[in-house]
Amino acid sequence: MAPLFKISITLLLICFNFNQKPNIIQVKNNVYDILYSQDFEQPLQIKYDVQCNSKSTTYFSRKGLNFYKIQNIHTSDDVDYLNNEYDKGHMAPAADFNCDLNSLKLTFSYVNCALQHRDLNRGQWKDLEAYEKELAINNKVSIDIILDFNGSIRNATGAMIPVGFSKIISLNGKVFKSYYFPNQSVAGSFEKFLVKKY
Repeated sequence: MAPLFKISITLLLICFNFNQKPNIIQVKNNVYDILYSQDFEQPLQIKYDVQCNSKSTTYFSRKGLNFYKIQNIHTSDDVDYLNNEYDKGHMAPAADFNCDLNSLKLTFSYVNCALQHRDLNRGQWKDLEAYEKELAINNKVSIDIILDFNGSIRNATGAMIPVGFSKIISLNGKVFKSYYFPNQSVAGSFEKFLVKKY
């Protein structure tokens, strides 16, 4: 995925307002590799491989799991998501890792959480995540998400609200499809937001 990573970094830099200093750190574990902006209080880029396909026989419930902060990393928190239209949107989705309890728990870190419009998060984004799990039955599925902050604003509590989300799906090491979703309530299936099929 090295060429894809170079392309992604270029796209990531285009998305920045260069008058801002995003204070970027990397958080990497066995679930995801995340570039995180402590200034934006949002992830910038997320990479992960789908671990659980739609036919996985082991399943752990997310019931009782809450988002948590990582010590010494300045992230968003509960107050950033109160009384507004944004969900705590998993970037590496819980459902892609619910066949292993420790992996599932890692998805609930605030470094893996973005201000995502509730209709998008519960609609097309969720449907696309289910599609990833279907693809993972017969393929190694790798995902690269890039958050778009071009022209974004902060919410009342200081976190930057993404303008949109790009998702690139690779199958067995080859780029398969790329999507772009504006961070708002949108109509239609997730395939309406397909940018390119390779």
